[in-house]
Amino acid sequence: MTPTQLTDSRRRFDASQGPRKVGPTDGHYAELGGCGARFMVWGEESGGGFSLLEHPIPPRSLCAPLHRHVGVDEYSYVLEGRMGALLGDDVVYVEAGELAFKPREQWHTFWNAGDEPCRVLEIISPGGFEHFFAEFARTTEDGTFDPEALSVKYGIEFDMESVPRICAEHGLTHPLLETPDA
Repeated sequence: MTPTQLTDSRRRFDASQGPRKVGPTDGHYAELGGCGARFMVWGEESGGGFSLLEHPIPPRSLCAPLHRHVGVDEYSYVLEGRMGALLGDDVVYVEAGELAFKPREQWHTFWNAGDEPCRVLEIISPGGFEHFFAEFARTTEDGTFDPEALSVKYGIEFDMESVPRICAEHGLTHPLLETPDA
């Protein structure tokens, strides 16, 4: 999907547009490093109430450094596999058919806690934060990535130093641990 098509598709969806169906391969896809993001409902389409993404997560992969959001709640419903999550000081494991709540202002991260693929539906409320994922993917791909600017723009704080510790504690991998060939 081109940037123009993405912009054109991001408007409030209403019944005048006819039925809407999102198939298993529909939606814009972005690679985020530790996991992917398939955009199913943009915040603009829901009138700002929420956005919906699917996160496919490779086996034993950490999705993100420990982080917290300002004004954004996330609900992770596991479709397939087993998700591990650090929510505040607690580690929880969420099986297929279960949901984990990651409230605003709470330090958290999540990962695939199994040896098989994991797929998570992520409901973000209110909508809008999904643009962080799209911008993150675009800027890391085109070389203009500025983590500080994205953090300020989207109200997110990262603990980058958490990655090696979390990966070691839970037997995970993450692109930040990879070293370039010498």
